[in-house]
Amino acid sequence: MATCNESHHANHDHQHGPNCGHTAIKHEGHIDYLHDGHLHHMHGDHVDEHRIAVDGTNPVACTPDTKCSHTHGPGCGHEAVPHGDHVDYLVNGRLHHPHGDHCDDHGPLELA
Repeated sequence: MATCNESHHANHDHQHGPNCGHTAIKHEGHIDYLHDGHLHHMHGDHVDEHRIAVDGTNPVACTPDTKCSHTHGPGCGHEAVPHGDHVDYLVNGRLHHPHGDHCDDHGPLELA
């Protein structure tokens, strides 16, 4: 088997797939699963840790006109998504990042 150069999620005994109960995301030509703030990709005998890249579709930019009804964070009811070097929250198919008195919109995610 070829060597995998991606970071692995240690001690992961859950098999992700259709109907596993986790949100499926289309990501770079494959399907990943949101699981406890991680973006997991099944890869043979292990699980790779993925992140949404900062790019033209999912930029890191201040969007002060994006207002939310609450402050996003752990326990807010929205799933955490690793994006670049930070964590965003999935809100109606879009990445939201808390920023002062508003949320920055970091672009769409395509659900599978």
